[in-house]
Amino acid sequence: MSELFKSIITGLNEAIADTESTGIKLKRRTVTIVPIKHFTSGEIKKIRNMTGLSQRLFAGYIGVSDKTVEAWEAGTNHPSGVASRMLCMIETKPEIVSEFPFVR
Repeated sequence: MSELFKSIITGLNEAIADTESTGIKLKRRTVTIVPIKHFTSGEIKKIRNMTGLSQRLFAGYIGVSDKTVEAWEAGTNHPSGVASRMLCMIETKPEIVSEFPFVR
């Protein structure tokens, strides 16, 4: 048996023992996922302006088309899913654009 396989089996056996016992043997933590924020067109433009990027570069950074960012800022469409998470990250920490330069 490989060491990796032995490690996996040991972990699984510990998890089984933990679920079958009355006391807690393994450390646990509770994780709460924050709901996806819905951005207004004004908020999106403010976030983009904080980065100092044009619509085109901002779109490239997020991974959408420049027409998409244009529509978001016009209020015609709204970001969802991953794009909203990216906007949350940039809103919270605008310097992330410099720290992770996906656009040159």
